[in-house]
Amino acid sequence: MEYIYAALLLHNAGKDITEESVSAVLSAAGTEVNESRARALVAALEDVDIEEAMATAAFAPAAAAAAPVAAAAAEEAPAEEEKAEEEESGMAGLGALFG
Repeated sequence: MEYIYAALLLHNAGKDITEESVSAVLSAAGTEVNESRARALVAALEDVDIEEAMATAAFAPAAAAAAPVAAAAAEEAPAEEEKAEEEESGMAGLGALFG
């Protein structure tokens, strides 16, 4: 993850994202640098528009947060229906006692 952070820091500073610059940022942060990981990161980011990726990612957490809320609401609805059915069956049982 620190390799991504280094690339984002370099991008934000307007610097080129190269193996050397990523390694320099990581070294300055006191992180041991794995040259192959730095090389792989630079290669992976070669054709990526970081601004567009960040703009797209800004909407992902909101969508991900909405999913659990919707799932919780869907789980509550059957529980409420079950309670209503239990109350109805309980009333029917009491009616049978008093005929």
